[in-house]
Amino acid sequence: MIRSAQAGGVWTVTLDRPDKANALTSDMLEALCDAVDRAMAAQARALILTGAGQVFSAGADLAEAPAGLATSPLWEQLSARVAAAPCLTIAALNGTLAGGAFGMALACDLRLSVPEARFFYPVMRLGFLPQPSDPARMAALVGPARAKMILMAGAKITAAEAREWGLVDRLCARETLLSEALALTEAAQGASPAHIAAIKGLVGRA
Repeated sequence: MIRSAQAGGVWTVTLDRPDKANALTSDMLEALCDAVDRAMAAQARALILTGAGQVFSAGADLAEAPAGLATSPLWEQLSARVAAAPCLTIAALNGTLAGGAFGMALACDLRLSVPEARFFYPVMRLGFLPQPSDPARMAALVGPARAKMILMAGAKITAAEAREWGLVDRLCARETLLSEALALTEAAQGASPAHIAAIKGLVGRA
């Protein structure tokens, strides 16, 4: 349910459970953590996260919710790995992004989205807290008020709004989404891992 592919120093990790809107199980979260670890061990120049089908991820698999999936530390472990990756990280959002799946996308350096996507994080309605790092990362992108609109008012925003707010950086047609993500990795592919990490570190200290 998690596929990884590598070419030219670029690792593409795909959520592949389209029949369930790529809803994430504990096993999938562990597999995602492992995929990021393997990419970093291989000194990947870039990491692209995407999904199969029409939805990037519906968040937690509701079948596992009673067992505590919604509050599992695996969500935070995954976003921490993505945020700490010393390479260029890109979320190529092939569709709607919801709930806990926000974490890995917020932790990426860049976010591309198809125009049909919707964005929502219904923790207020469901009675859960967001993952610890998500509110600050979201607020850094869209500002505190808009972060509260998503997290507290339960707003479901369009891709166009997400682009206007700064939640996503570029809108791409579905058929060109991955090619546009790959095009953004070309400079990194020609650089050393140390060079990429140094520039990323300088931006992070701004």
